[in-house]
Amino acid sequence: MQPATHDRRTRKERRRRTLAAYWHGARNPRRRDGRRAEDRFYPIIDWHSGRVFALIMLILTLCVVDGVLTVILMSHGAEEANPIMAFFVPHELGWFAAAKLSLTAVGMVVLAVCSRMRVFRGIPGEVFLYAVLGGYIWLIVYELQLYDYILRETL
Repeated sequence: MQPATHDRRTRKERRRRTLAAYWHGARNPRRRDGRRAEDRFYPIIDWHSGRVFALIMLILTLCVVDGVLTVILMSHGAEEANPIMAFFVPHELGWFAAAKLSLTAVGMVVLAVCSRMRVFRGIPGEVFLYAVLGGYIWLIVYELQLYDYILRETL
């Protein structure tokens, strides 16, 4: 059998990107690991573990709790330390909540995509999800201590 000498493919992309194709890919993921040797550090996958999903949902929940505690503390005279969020707070609480959750959600999408990658040539990307979770836990504990202090001062 002779090898084909003529490539019948045209330069035109034949595959169409439709919402149905994305929906099908989301329900039937195929890439659970990288396919090549160089994918060892930066795998391109479309399936993530349930652990990553649970981490992201917990972080987003703590983000909401942080927002509620921030609004409560600010109603007692505290000031927002984050300059980006301080821009949204005085205007309207709806914009503050939307901006806070949106910025955190975008960050979580990036960290989910990077969760299987090796960052800085050795650190698993999932470690950054645990770091963000630890930061939010620390922040919530700090805000609860501030709230406790404010309650004791007002009594």
